[in-house]
Amino acid sequence: MATLAAAALATPLLLASAPPASARKDTPGKDAAKLSKALVREASAKDAHRHLRTFQAIADSAGGHRVAGSLGHDASAAYVYQQLKKAGYDVAYQRFDFVYTETLAEKLSAVTPVPHDIEIKALTYTTSTPVGGVRADLAAVPVDADGTTGCEPGDYAAGDFTGRIALIKRGGCSFAAKQAQAAAAGAIGALIYNNIDAGYGPLSGTLGDPSAARIPTGGISKAEGERLAADLAEGPVNLSFEIRQLQEKRSTPNVIAETPGGDAAETVMLGAHLDSVPTGPGINDNGSGSAGLLDVALKLAAKEKSPRNKVRFAWWSAAESGLIGSHHYLAGLTPLAKQQIKLYLNFEMIASPNYGLFVFDGDNSDGANTQMAPEGSAQLERDIAGFLGRRSLQHAGTPFVGRFDHGPFVDAGIPSGGTFSGAEAIKSPAEAAKFGGTAGLAFDVNYHAAGDTVENISMTAFDINIDVIAHAVGTYAHDLNSLRKPAATVRTDSGHGAAGRSSTAHGPNTTE
Repeated sequence: MATLAAAALATPLLLASAPPASARKDTPGKDAAKLSKALVREASAKDAHRHLRTFQAIADSAGGHRVAGSLGHDASAAYVYQQLKKAGYDVAYQRFDFVYTETLAEKLSAVTPVPHDIEIKALTYTTSTPVGGVRADLAAVPVDADGTTGCEPGDYAAGDFTGRIALIKRGGCSFAAKQAQAAAAGAIGALIYNNIDAGYGPLSGTLGDPSAARIPTGGISKAEGERLAADLAEGPVNLSFEIRQLQEKRSTPNVIAETPGGDAAETVMLGAHLDSVPTGPGINDNGSGSAGLLDVALKLAAKEKSPRNKVRFAWWSAAESGLIGSHHYLAGLTPLAKQQIKLYLNFEMIASPNYGLFVFDGDNSDGANTQMAPEGSAQLERDIAGFLGRRSLQHAGTPFVGRFDHGPFVDAGIPSGGTFSGAEAIKSPAEAAKFGGTAGLAFDVNYHAAGDTVENISMTAFDINIDVIAHAVGTYAHDLNSLRKPAATVRTDSGHGAAGRSSTAHGPNTTE
């Protein structure tokens, strides 16, 4: 692993541009169908599983994780780099600095009226309490009917929050805005509780940037938040509260690879994040997307190094710290370079053990998007849904909410899409009827936990989603005509369900 990490640090960072593909017969549809069929046939969960085993072995030798800025992530990046380089890709590291965080303490307990411990998650980039924590009374922000609790100065009655810990319901504005308003009202800490139905664990998220942090802030579950609010309605509630987080500047690389040939003016791009959270090896999240992408990339290289359109793959770093790698990549592109990217597909947690088959809602037909999907995204949804439909595979939509690494591409106006098999949200009975699996259980019970290992994935979901990647690569490597065809509304039976609107820290989950 040390050798891989050293290679990650030593390799040049600049990506050479490749010449356009040579002239060929004008049969893009035929060539696309042929390549797609071959890639779908040859790419497989079985082959991609070896990459998952490598990620697991790296994590096992690196303290149990592959978090950005660590030896485990550097070794993972070097492994991906070497596989792609050997296959003939133009490969580069794109190194950037970011603020690495590591939670040192997250403790909360009610001292009065009824002593009990409460599970809490430190929000990324929070400020810290003193060692040993603080004791303070609780003050609750009245719940707004419009769902914007704690977002405005007027939500905080003068004097009620001075020297206290603010209890704030999620919704309506960023977590950073809520804790900033609480701080301005005199609070010494903030607890943000979930607005998702019972069954979820504590809210997990990020303040987005260290400069946004004002007071120690943690997330708790809806059930615990409502219990505290009910206790407070009966009389004073005193809490013991400790949130401490290490924050330091570190460096980490994205891995970017592209076909040597292909028209750069018609670039097709696909990506997945490679880093894990500090609490586990991150095999489903998101070793699965990374391994699936790598398997298809290697199969493409064996078939065709110079397709009509340039195909570019990305393995993002520091996604778990707020999509920093993908944001950094987009920020470094010229307007022309952005214009040359004709589509971006993101693949996130594609092997959840209690999986759903979710396709990002490019046409907002379910009305849950919080990001406006660019023109062309509806066509990407239609194409993926059509591929699954032709295989008689049930699928559903999931919204664009800025949670995943397609977020910066959406903001840049690049048509975007992809698939997702669910995180910590609870599978409904309707979703269990649709996809199989167990209702009342999370899509991935090991989400952001030590149990996210190579033993705890669904090979069925993994294989299906790898076929989606293979079909997309094979098709768009030669033919982008479907993006120019009007897309009928793509409707799904179960809507966007819990899978897309959960309370995770995936990316800049700072709102809602």
